[in-house]
Amino acid sequence: MAALSLSTASTRITRPECNHTNTFLPTRNALGPPSLQNSWFGSIAIKLSINFSNVRPVLPKYPPIKATVSFSLPTAKPEPVASSKKLPKWSSKAIKSFAMGELEARKIKSPTTGTEALLMGILIEGTNFASKFLRANGITLLKVRDEIFKLSGKPDLYFFSPEHPPLTEAAQRALDWAIDEKLKSGDSGEITTTHLLLGVWAQEDSPGYKVLTALGFNNEKAKELHSLISEPGLVDR
Repeated sequence: MAALSLSTASTRITRPECNHTNTFLPTRNALGPPSLQNSWFGSIAIKLSINFSNVRPVLPKYPPIKATVSFSLPTAKPEPVASSKKLPKWSSKAIKSFAMGELEARKIKSPTTGTEALLMGILIEGTNFASKFLRANGITLLKVRDEIFKLSGKPDLYFFSPEHPPLTEAAQRALDWAIDEKLKSGDSGEITTTHLLLGVWAQEDSPGYKVLTALGFNNEKAKELHSLISEPGLVDR
């Protein structure tokens, strides 16, 4: 029976001691991993190990493309910051192509946004000059998607891509190439989907390059596309 003692100065209640042990609760060893003990199953050790040694972040050369639309009230203009090289802006169709490529990477259950996803984004946007050039040369979205599955295989049914699949190194280099090419031209216009497509083509051995090669795209067509956007008066978005 439990012991109960009362005094005039203070009241003290002594709780009964319980020697019953719940055999289904997990126990922790001071020198080992947590384990589940049970009289029927014995002791089962649980070990979890995650190796992040192979995960290497991709550091972009230029600020990433932002495809988020935001609204704000007008405020006082900030003072201009002195810069030796002013980066050109991306066109609206190039930003939309990038966003569509990221979404397409999720559809094919890819963990990253690669050059092949950028290529699909250009074709899905559909109204830009680069997509029209590709379709004129027999390169369509369905053909590109089929070639991607030939290279990487069918996606895992139970795998879910992250909300924003990170860029691969080749895709980041393609974006940097597009910016550099625009800066070399000396034009004051925007970076277009054509620059993005040529940036994908410049990344040899990347999935996007292999898909384009399999569908008949070559250096001659790349030079033709580059010469077309260099003509004065051509509106390329």
